[in-house]
Amino acid sequence: MKFSTHTARLFLAPFLLTLLVVLAGCAKQGGDSAGSGTSSTGSSAREKCKSGEKVIVGFSQMENNGPWRIAETASIKSEAAKRSDKFELKDTDARAQTSQQVSDVEDLIAQGVDVLFLAPKEYEGLAPALQAAREANIPVFLIDREAAGTVGQDYVSFLGSNFIEQGKRAGEWLAQTTNGKANIVELTGTAGASVARDRAQGFRDAISKYPDMKIIASQTGEFTRSEGLRVMQNIIQSKGNEITAVYTHNDEMALGAIEALKAAGRKPGVDVIVISVDGQRTALEAIARGELNATVESNPRFGPLAFDTLEKYLKGETIPNKIILEDRFFDKSNAGQFASEAY
Repeated sequence: MKFSTHTARLFLAPFLLTLLVVLAGCAKQGGDSAGSGTSSTGSSAREKCKSGEKVIVGFSQMENNGPWRIAETASIKSEAAKRSDKFELKDTDARAQTSQQVSDVEDLIAQGVDVLFLAPKEYEGLAPALQAAREANIPVFLIDREAAGTVGQDYVSFLGSNFIEQGKRAGEWLAQTTNGKANIVELTGTAGASVARDRAQGFRDAISKYPDMKIIASQTGEFTRSEGLRVMQNIIQSKGNEITAVYTHNDEMALGAIEALKAAGRKPGVDVIVISVDGQRTALEAIARGELNATVESNPRFGPLAFDTLEKYLKGETIPNKIILEDRFFDKSNAGQFASEAY
């Protein structure tokens, strides 16, 4: 069958238009710059994007224990499913073990992932994982926690909250609420995690202006409700009625501390002020009941941000070294309003 020139143009036009759209969506728009990795890193992913192949994304989750982590993993998976025409997701669960997380990353690399989303268990200890990714020219995006390494070499960018600011907001609120006078119990997150370090620093920076605000006990509750309960029980035995305030690095530990206070005959939210960080639904419900006084939001829904950032990276756009989320603050004035949408 013979085609006229006009017919051929009509036949080819839709194909050429589709090809141009694909190439425009993935085209490199200038050289790599600060925050976007070395020149070779990500080349495989970008080439796949240009050719219309699916980019394989590996997500190394530190654990799936507790509402926050479960919500984060669900958000990553949900967003990957929405963009299944462009991406394939492989995810792992390190079960709160840094050594397992290193092994997980190495396994994902062996499975041929093109990009890595990494939610670090600890700040230190992941150097072998980052080195393996770098040697394989696989770009890494740190999700919600930082890890020791050099931006632009070991990882592309950190996506998360300003943890120092979270601690600072908690400290400032507590100072205002107690008129600058409190004996505080602090339940910290996992030792060695950047988030625990930063939330502690920000809180201390805020209360340092108030000489009558004293941290009388500080112990790790490992970010879990059960450990928060156990540790708080022990502190109550030694400090008793000295305690007038509790600051915890996440809501799960706060809920555990509340149970310990109630069991000891104290009234959390009334004679012991309790403030935490996260903003999960059970915490907002505790605020509504008057047992938790306030919580600083730390949003776990990273899926849209992570994949939006990755798509920009694949197009060759400059990626900032840090992409910081804006977090809200919940107390009795607004907790009821947002409880239904919380995780």
